[in-house]
Amino acid sequence: MNLADMGPLLQTALELGLFGSLTVLALYLSYTMLNVCDLSTDGCFTMGACVGAAVAISGHPFLSIIAAMLAGVISGFIVAFLQTKMGIESLLAGIIVNTAWYSVNVAIMGNKSLLNMNKTATVFTLLKEKLQGTAFAGQYKLIIAFLAVAIVVLFLSFFLKTRLGLAIRATGNNPDMVRSSSINPAFTTIVGLCVANAFTGLSGCLMAQSQKSVNIDIGQGMVTVALASLLIGQVMFVKGGITVKAIGAVVGAFIFRLVYTIALRFNMPAYMLKLVSAVIVIIAISGPYFKKKIPLAVRKHNLKKINRKEDANA
Repeated sequence: MNLADMGPLLQTALELGLFGSLTVLALYLSYTMLNVCDLSTDGCFTMGACVGAAVAISGHPFLSIIAAMLAGVISGFIVAFLQTKMGIESLLAGIIVNTAWYSVNVAIMGNKSLLNMNKTATVFTLLKEKLQGTAFAGQYKLIIAFLAVAIVVLFLSFFLKTRLGLAIRATGNNPDMVRSSSINPAFTTIVGLCVANAFTGLSGCLMAQSQKSVNIDIGQGMVTVALASLLIGQVMFVKGGITVKAIGAVVGAFIFRLVYTIALRFNMPAYMLKLVSAVIVIIAISGPYFKKKIPLAVRKHNLKKINRKEDANA
């Protein structure tokens, strides 16, 4: 890999990182703020891609984005309903919904496992036509991805500071306190998961339309990638408010995709990429742990040195 390849590599990693960061921001809301580990992310991401593709193919490129987000809202509502109204643990509720969505997504795609959008008008093709002959002609994917992420970050920064947003954050910290304050934690959980999964649906829709195709397995492993990206961002942006942490999630998504893209550039076999993802996840999760442990180990080593010197002098 030479310097000439760095430009396209960085742009590819940035585009994929921005598209994926919408799912990371969804986990930032559900996992970090609401303290719910939603394992329906893979199925919800695929649903957003399937619904967005189906609506775009029918001739409605802009409506496809709204439809994908609404599909995410429905997914989030069902997960939250199972958790809050039917007494199913959040992890199990996510697994159940994720399993069910495979069949639903195949049905949405017309009993197919692949939808081709090479001849379909999407928000990307429309912007590409508008930018032809300009200096930004080759940046249409990056522009749409950046706008989508910027809007979501700004929305989260505003929403989580509202009364409802504060109630959602409080539910994640202490549900009993929220209940004693005459706030229904079931309601805040439902709203939080609906909003979070809307972002996941949007992420899947934009990813599929940028690739001009959607496969039934497009969302496979997305929850692992998003969680790793979120943890990378949290390690890099330890201090700061909601906006800073949200930006950190986006940066984490970019770093993950950059490492992934570099691995592809080194002609790594396709079957090894899952191992690369697993290694990145291990590093991201164990990073904060070793960050705390290393200073303690250094202190213990220094104390042993001091004790040895004192024993020798005695």
